Amino acid sequence: MTLPAVAIVLTVCLASVQLGGQQMRLQDAAGGAARSIARGESHADARARFSSLLPGAHFDVRWQGELVCVDAGASGSGLLAALTVTAGACSLAGGG
Repeated sequence: MTLPAVAIVLTVCLASVQLGGQQMRLQDAAGGAARSIARGESHADARARFSSLLPGAHFDVRWQGELVCVDAGASGSGLLAALTVTAGACSLAGGG
């Protein structure tokens, strides 16, 4: 009786670790996109690089004064596919 409960708990724990890894990749990709756009690269180039790192993910660009900010999101995978993972990053415009 306890073995199925242990299996379920382990499965949920492993799925959570996978979701955390996806969130870290999303954060890294959002930071890269923000830096690229802040350096003057086109949104299309930044979006292509971002999509190559995380297929199916999306991002929006917003400006806050001199900062270029990227808000990114992606659906979870596996057992946690119903969840949405988000990340954001900003970079000072004009850096080079």
